[in-house]
Amino acid sequence: MRLIGYRHGRSVTVGRALAGGLVQPIADVEEFWEDPFRWGEAPSGADPLPTADLELAVPVRPSARVLCVGLNYAEHAEEGNWAPPTYPTVFARWTASLALPGRAVTVPPSEQGLDWEAELLAVVGRPAYRVKAADAEGIVYGYAAFNDLTARTLQKLTSQWTLGKNADGSGPIGEIVTAAELGDISGGLRISSRVNGEVVQSDTTDNMIFGIPQLLEFLSQGMTLQPGTSSRPARPRASATCARRRGS
Repeated sequence: MRLIGYRHGRSVTVGRALAGGLVQPIADVEEFWEDPFRWGEAPSGADPLPTADLELAVPVRPSARVLCVGLNYAEHAEEGNWAPPTYPTVFARWTASLALPGRAVTVPPSEQGLDWEAELLAVVGRPAYRVKAADAEGIVYGYAAFNDLTARTLQKLTSQWTLGKNADGSGPIGEIVTAAELGDISGGLRISSRVNGEVVQSDTTDNMIFGIPQLLEFLSQGMTLQPGTSSRPARPRASATCARRRGS
């Protein structure tokens, strides 16, 4: 099942993307993420709606945490002459920075452009506190392609990355594909990004330094990961979303 969101009045509805440019409503975004597994993979009884008639929106509730992990691919670490980290390097994005794919992104005045950083986003579907990596598989509800567009000048001003990682609209996120549909990704899910048709990043998930189960164990040791929390396992040199640098 592939999920998208659209605005319905003052709220956002999560719907199942269908063939032919249709979406089948499932539930309000808050109700949906209370327990996403309850909806199953079967179509709901609601009548499909033409996507073209809807105001699309990111299907994430405002209270969701977006936890990101830097330097999580061996080749990326080697590029910067960084030693592989002993523990995951964690930073956060606000949900306000998330955006729909294909939309223009405003470049902050301090930047010559935004760096693309294609990522795999894993979405938590059950509350998780001090979960063990061996038990983490059933916690992931789905995955999405994510472009972690980065304001590099702002990022490098301090040792903290918050400013550089939260420019307005700098987090395009694709459809959320359920884990049930995507299947096991441990065999090497390829993630790649293109700029103006040229492949600029490409890698597979089996080259992660810390896999998703290990990340969930690490992230949940001091906080409860609630359904709808997103873990971005950091730059597999790629994502199916494109980013354009200014002047390119």
